[in-house]
Amino acid sequence: MNDLSKETLRQEAIRHRDRIHIFNNEDTDVVCELFFDSIKPQKEQIIALYWPRGKEFDPGYILERLLKEGFCCALPVIEKESRILRFVVWKENDPLEAGLFNILQPVLNEKSEWVEPDIVIVPLLAFDRKGYRLGYGGGYYDATLRALRHKKEVVAVGVCYAQQAVIFNLPVEPHDERLDWVITPQQIHRFCD
Repeated sequence: MNDLSKETLRQEAIRHRDRIHIFNNEDTDVVCELFFDSIKPQKEQIIALYWPRGKEFDPGYILERLLKEGFCCALPVIEKESRILRFVVWKENDPLEAGLFNILQPVLNEKSEWVEPDIVIVPLLAFDRKGYRLGYGGGYYDATLRALRHKKEVVAVGVCYAQQAVIFNLPVEPHDERLDWVITPQQIHRFCD
């Protein structure tokens, strides 16, 4: 498939996601339990999450529990000159500000602690049965996962609504990085070996 068809899929995925009605079977808090039961994060691991925008799936329950249990959590910072996201340790009540693309990110200062996460929770518009995701088209998470995976073992976990699954294979380009897991309120999908 060419870029135009991928862009068409992206627009349809956004339209579809924005129409999802959240019922009891799409409770985001269920994903928190499934995350801890399946991923089993360890205290020495750094977990990167994202701050949702619009109708994106909200990983807030996971973030809240991780912080309550003493895990080190980080949020991404987009730098204009790079496709590779950098991550800053974030604690409850640390201030946020709108960054590039109006995405909330930590307010940076001389005390900001830059880290390289071991687990990256990734936003997505759609995912397929092979573990590939459709994102917004900037390539930030693909570039970031590739860079991190060249340095260390990193687990990439997509979180979303079950209705964001597609029954066909998404178009895959050489730069696309496969997710290890996708967790929805109904099911855990494992793609790692």
